[in-house]
Amino acid sequence: MSKVIIYSTPTCHFCHMAKDFFQEKGVEFEDFNVSSDLEKRKEMVDKSGQMGVPVIVIKDQVIVGFDKPRIIDILGIEE
Repeated sequence: MSKVIIYSTPTCHFCHMAKDFFQEKGVEFEDFNVSSDLEKRKEMVDKSGQMGVPVIVIKDQVIVGFDKPRIIDILGIEE
């Protein structure tokens, strides 16, 4: 399965929804808290061009927000 990276903050509702979804589907992901990790925040902005979270990276594709249909499509998982 593809490596999934999520840039998030502890207070972001959509970040929690995305992580819950990945856990439900058994998708391993690496989570970076960009509210405290300034280096990862810069990396997120460099990749996405914005400060909004979540930013999810799957197979070198950058998804801003919890775009569930696009995530399902990229990962090729069943709903």
